[in-house]
Amino acid sequence: MGTHLERDEQDERENLSLNCAAVRGRRRDAAIDARILAAARRQLSCLGYEGMSLAAVAEEACTTRQALYRRWPDKAQLAAEAIAVTVPLDALRVSSDPRADLERELDDFQRAMTAPSHASLAGTMLQDATDPRSREQYRLHVIAPRLERIRAILEHARDMGLLATDADIEIALTLPTGGWYERQLACLDAPDDWSSRTAGLVWRALGGQAAGHDLPVQP
Repeated sequence: MGTHLERDEQDERENLSLNCAAVRGRRRDAAIDARILAAARRQLSCLGYEGMSLAAVAEEACTTRQALYRRWPDKAQLAAEAIAVTVPLDALRVSSDPRADLERELDDFQRAMTAPSHASLAGTMLQDATDPRSREQYRLHVIAPRLERIRAILEHARDMGLLATDADIEIALTLPTGGWYERQLACLDAPDDWSSRTAGLVWRALGGQAAGHDLPVQP
């Protein structure tokens, strides 16, 4: 029997492949790009860049290799765009309780990283065979937006006077996400309360106080 992740990935592939005969029979198909990109993302996540096959992507997307090549002439361009169209994040809303905002942000990050379509993508970006263009798209569209959201939360907390005046936000930015990737590489499952414990760790490291409480005066 396969793992839950393997079954989810199989279900996702089967759903993408439904009604292929009917899809191929259409003269024009406005959804072809979306199907190709979804198939490419799945293969990147499951097989890595080196294992991704344009022929297999075309088959899974219910189209032909010729149709795929007309849109993306090589694997590197397809992989880069598949990463670039990652589902965008919801607009960030900071509140009067940035400690809770941080925990919610990390909880959302954890859900995104454990989704079947993304579970192995981070590891793929670390492979030597991965094209630099794909790695850059991952940095621009996955890593950078998340770090900017964490930065906005922590700077908001500092502006509210809830963090120490000398809080090193620049270093703290990568502690949660970097710690997550490190656990994945070490094959360590994250505890169920990872987001809460990690937010608490970062908050304490920055001298954080609960909303409504003044920080002690710095000597």
